[in-house]
Amino acid sequence: MKPEVHWLLHFCLNQNLLSHNQVNGILSSLPETTDVYECSKLLISSGWVKDAEFLERSISAAVENVQKGFPPPDVAGTKNQTTTEQQTHSDRNPSSDTGKSIDLMEFNDLNDEDLLEVVTDLFAQCKSNSASDLHITGGARLRIRKNRNIQYLSNQPIDDALARRINLMLLSSEQREQFEAEMDLDYALMLTNPKDDLPMRFRVNLMEQKNGISGVYRIVNEQLMSLEDLGFSNVEVIRKLLDFHNGILLVTGPVGSGKTTTLATLVNELNQKRKDHIITMEDPIEVVQHSAGSIITQREIGNHTKSFHSALKSALREDPDVIVIGEMRDLTTIEMAVTAAETGHLVIATMHTRDAKSTLNRILDVFPPSQQSQIRAMTAGSMRGIICQRQLPGVDGGIALASEILINTNAVANIIRDGKETGLEDAMQSGKRFGMQTMNDSVKNLLTAGKISPEVAAENTYYATEKQ
Repeated sequence: MKPEVHWLLHFCLNQNLLSHNQVNGILSSLPETTDVYECSKLLISSGWVKDAEFLERSISAAVENVQKGFPPPDVAGTKNQTTTEQQTHSDRNPSSDTGKSIDLMEFNDLNDEDLLEVVTDLFAQCKSNSASDLHITGGARLRIRKNRNIQYLSNQPIDDALARRINLMLLSSEQREQFEAEMDLDYALMLTNPKDDLPMRFRVNLMEQKNGISGVYRIVNEQLMSLEDLGFSNVEVIRKLLDFHNGILLVTGPVGSGKTTTLATLVNELNQKRKDHIITMEDPIEVVQHSAGSIITQREIGNHTKSFHSALKSALREDPDVIVIGEMRDLTTIEMAVTAAETGHLVIATMHTRDAKSTLNRILDVFPPSQQSQIRAMTAGSMRGIICQRQLPGVDGGIALASEILINTNAVANIIRDGKETGLEDAMQSGKRFGMQTMNDSVKNLLTAGKISPEVAAENTYYATEKQ
């Protein structure tokens, strides 16, 4: 039987429109060549399923599932053994990890108060299921990201009206006005977990797209983790970088690599062992830090200040010891960060770059040629280190952290000053005695330890990345 038919029957079973006996009868009587449209006509003509609109939506979802390579589900209790054996962590039946597939049709019948309660419970389930993101997007199925893989929570796409209702009901009136004016919005959301009455924090992005509204909710881990917990293999080297009282320390990596979590951990390390004034500027505030040994001042872009630039300018007048920048995005912010590092502050920031070499190029290349010599000299003198990280799929279905560590030795400083970044790899290899580690070495170590597969290792070595 064609896999689309299995999906269609699965949807009907899930909505209690068909019994297992009826499905068994259909599977045993229909020819193997029957397609999903013929099966749908049979269901209508027999009177077993009367909701033509439901069947139309289910056919679209069934075809989409097959096109995306999802294996046909078990209907009537007889699994396709070959498909089951080949099934992977990322393309399992949506209900395999999160219980019964969510019926979005039931959401439409709820008033706002009940809908908010159901949605809050959904957020709590995603958090307890160790998901990193929840996607509520018009025209697409409800889905989460867990261990870097997409898992679906519903079998049918959510229509834009319901997606818009859910996403907008979580906004304040001011946030809603801003979104309607700009069609994009980044904000921090806090909800109360109905299971334990504890707060749940999310970093949210809302945007308009061709099928309607799209909301992505990044689940923030409220519990601060240690460097060891994050999976760094060279924690003492990183802790030595936190002993400096001036200079720049960068945390870099692609989107979704855990930079914000690492940044929060570094701030917590400083908070526990130093008595300083730490000012953070974030967009938005994700992990709430409480003053311990240090005094921590957290500022949110948009709510407490207009921009990273204005926040950094103000921070220099607030008697800071440590300045934490959620993301260095533009020339002005980078220039002010380098200047702050030169004038006696420790600056810790993140950037969206893949390794130490591309990080240095990003910093230096944003400046016009007339400033290149000056900024190279300033960066060579102020750079303390670069921590580059990637989250790789682990063999156990979890995540393995690969990291590259650059320390600004005399050799590295000369490379930065002279603009000879091609020699950076050799400098890092010879600088292993100082604690430096290349991404290649980190990936190889994970492979040797049995934490990642050879295929993942091959995809994340330097030369494989260069060809992408």
